[in-house]
Amino acid sequence: MSQRPDLRQRRAVLEHEWSRWVPRLSVPGARPGGTATLRHEVTESWARSLGSVDPGRDSAPVTDGGQVHQRWTSSPLYRPVSALAGELHSIAEDAGFVTAVTDESGTILWTCGGPTMRRQAERVNFAPGGRWDEQAMGTNALSLALRTGRPSSVFSAEHLVSALHGWVCYCAPVHGRDGRVLGVLDLSTTWDRSHPLAMSTVRTLVSSIEARLTTQEPGTGHLRLSCLGVERAVRDGRQLHLRPRQMEILVLLSLEPGGFSAERLRAALYGDRPVTSSTFKAEISHLRRALGGAISPRHYTLTDPVSCDAADVLRALEQGDTDTALRRYGGPLLPRSEAPGIEEWRTRIEVAVRDAVLASTRPEHALRYGERAPYDTEVHEHALRLLGPGDTRRAIARGRLATALRG
Repeated sequence: MSQRPDLRQRRAVLEHEWSRWVPRLSVPGARPGGTATLRHEVTESWARSLGSVDPGRDSAPVTDGGQVHQRWTSSPLYRPVSALAGELHSIAEDAGFVTAVTDESGTILWTCGGPTMRRQAERVNFAPGGRWDEQAMGTNALSLALRTGRPSSVFSAEHLVSALHGWVCYCAPVHGRDGRVLGVLDLSTTWDRSHPLAMSTVRTLVSSIEARLTTQEPGTGHLRLSCLGVERAVRDGRQLHLRPRQMEILVLLSLEPGGFSAERLRAALYGDRPVTSSTFKAEISHLRRALGGAISPRHYTLTDPVSCDAADVLRALEQGDTDTALRRYGGPLLPRSEAPGIEEWRTRIEVAVRDAVLASTRPEHALRYGERAPYDTEVHEHALRLLGPGDTRRAIARGRLATALRG
């Protein structure tokens, strides 16, 4: 069967661009004289992809508005990847790569890397929430690995989408204990940084992840944090008795699943206070023991699944669900804490909740929030504007407004 005109044209363009790099690089399948033989799996992927993907698109489509935190923390890959997070960060930052983990659908759930490479990757939405399956982004290493169940690399103009021609990607699928593909691990960088050891590195990392999948006990190690107006941590149904500083560390790690470098976490806890490195490390060690080792070394992240009322509120607000946000908002974040990182998150959450209330056209939102903000005249005035003349709840709003004005 003859190729379609668009596929023939695409192949010709690719062969021209591909041959430009062959004299400079050692490319498997290169012909003598500086031309390259296109791989069968690549041309087959183009043929499948051209019906659904425009090669001129500039970035990957978004899944769930990019809000995939809950999908990530409930993924079977969350714990083993988190346990290796320090090593993954180190590899990505030292070698100039972006590391990504997807689920079985090709949606990216987690990334790490240096700031420069991550900014470049974000331009094409190689970031959490981005869809990289074949139907969404055509020929790329992630989509090939998901389709074939085997390690894959795609270099420069082998990508269907032209915006990816400056990239090279190496990835391998992660298989569960039952043999099912759970997702892929990918190392990506610009074509000029390609390295012959990158694929073996990916294979080794995937083997480590799969080994941890085999040994981890499903359903154990789950953390539940209540930190809005209260301070409580529960692990596997048992309350943990933590010191205030340890609770601060736990909350910061739960709100930033990408984790912290030692320097950044120390600043978030102590600011400019002259605290010794040994004091900081001791707090981390005590918390790690309390959690059964569930904090990765070097780059600090939680390696057990975690749920947190503060994260629940932010997620609800991102989804436009003010009802759920107010139901779960129990008050200020760790109200006794003076840690700079906690104070920043406290303000961020309070402002986000209040703004959602003032933007709402439902009076019950202003009334509910007004219970926790007795001196917020703007909120009480907003409630009165929304309540009808005969609504008996106006008396509640008027009484609160009078109290706030007297205060």
